[in-house]
Amino acid sequence: MVAWLSTAWGPNWRSFQYFNGYRLVIGVFFLLALFLPNEWNAHLNLQASPRLFGLSLAYTAAVLGGLLVSGLWRHRFNLQLSVQMLVDVAFVAPVMYFAGGVASGLGVILLVSLAAASLVGHGRLVLLYAAVATLAVLAMQVYGIFASNFDVAGIVQAGFISAGFFATAVLARLLGQRVMYNEELARKRGEALDNQIVISRRVVERMQDGVLIVAADGRVLRSNPGAQAMLGIQLDGEVVLAQQVPTLAAALAVWERHEGDESFRFAGAEGGDLAARFERTSSSDGEVLVFIEDLARIQERAQELKLASLGRLTASIAHEIRNPLSAISHAGELLREERRGEMQDRLLRILNDNVHRLDRIVRDVLELGRQQRAQPEPLNLDDFCRQFIEHLFLAENLPAGVLAYHGVAGAVMCFDRTHLERILWNLASNALRHSSRNQGAVTIAVVESAQIGRVELHMSDDGPGVLENVRAQVFEPFFTTHTQGTGLGLFIARELCAANGAGLELLPEAGGAHFVITGRSEPCPLSEANAAHLAN
Repeated sequence: MVAWLSTAWGPNWRSFQYFNGYRLVIGVFFLLALFLPNEWNAHLNLQASPRLFGLSLAYTAAVLGGLLVSGLWRHRFNLQLSVQMLVDVAFVAPVMYFAGGVASGLGVILLVSLAAASLVGHGRLVLLYAAVATLAVLAMQVYGIFASNFDVAGIVQAGFISAGFFATAVLARLLGQRVMYNEELARKRGEALDNQIVISRRVVERMQDGVLIVAADGRVLRSNPGAQAMLGIQLDGEVVLAQQVPTLAAALAVWERHEGDESFRFAGAEGGDLAARFERTSSSDGEVLVFIEDLARIQERAQELKLASLGRLTASIAHEIRNPLSAISHAGELLREERRGEMQDRLLRILNDNVHRLDRIVRDVLELGRQQRAQPEPLNLDDFCRQFIEHLFLAENLPAGVLAYHGVAGAVMCFDRTHLERILWNLASNALRHSSRNQGAVTIAVVESAQIGRVELHMSDDGPGVLENVRAQVFEPFFTTHTQGTGLGLFIARELCAANGAGLELLPEAGGAHFVITGRSEPCPLSEANAAHLAN
């Protein structure tokens, strides 16, 4: 511990100034005592004289000078402390002589000075101060015995006082070391705590999840920018959670009654789904930590991971399946040229149909794996749907009136144009396949959503609908009820919707299949490509 103190110790100038202040008060008291009536200070055995007055005045001036120097020039701490201790010894020893030696009891002044110097001093200098004070007191007492007839027994008392000097210096030094050790330890721990607070605050501020600290009475003590953005409010100062976000406050009240591990879902500032988790802290005030997660962002991350995994899978499929399919198809074409009989032609047709089906499955999977990150843009649904219907009529050679459209003027959906066209093409192909193809057999409609910031795009048909026992499987990959289907159309459509922050659902209706796309309306965040296009 001593080695550690030698590196951590620093001059304690404030305590040194207090020490000088105490000595200045002693000097002033001595000056005042010389002007008091003799009967007032008779127990001190001090007689006012020019020598005693000059000595007290010089001591007071030296202490005052030391006090000013320690305040204005904070250098050479050990030298300043040593000089002031020598001043004390040079003052107290003559005063003790004038007062009759150690019997006067003035040696206690040196004891206090040694104790104070040992508390603020450094190293072995405190033993030097005790040795100097001891020599001064013993020399004064011996001189008094020969020059002023002091009692010879006073030598013993002087020896006890000298022993007290050393004991006081050593004990005060040990106490000072302990105090400095604790002070330095508290300082280092305070710095570590401050650094940890700064780091924790920075981490919480940079967290994408929202974090709230809620007091037991419902006040929001702290929040990070993520929470304020998700909730759409400014939580400056201590606000009441129930007044700002009543749904979250109600969820917190339910959790406090049951205190489980479940999360609570509620609507955010922009209509998105948020999830809140609560955790009680171990503080004595009973604060609760509230963690808020954006479910749309979590789903987007899951989608990115899923597409990345699918991309690696499709790369393997392209190598392992497509090349053999090409060889099989080429061999079938060669066999068809031989024309050996009707049975051979039928087998070749079966072979060719299944090769084309497998090739279509591989193509669909590869296309899904190559889907890049969505580039959403604000699409005018009325214009977009009319153009899509026109292209669909030309591509499928449909009779007039098979497709019915009900639009909403000015409706906008935030979506990637290519993705939405692919989704509608998959849904329309299924609808036409299962519909009667009569007038209005397939309906496309734009509907304003009940959710704020959302718009719906419906597609329905007059076919037999989806059986109840397979409704939960229609979005699963490779699930199909059609002999020539790949089972990837609806799966790809739902994945593309998720990539654009939208949802695709099959509504539970009795007649016909009814799908609805629920997407974001304006304001639509611009993608990097669209932003660059607008900038140019």
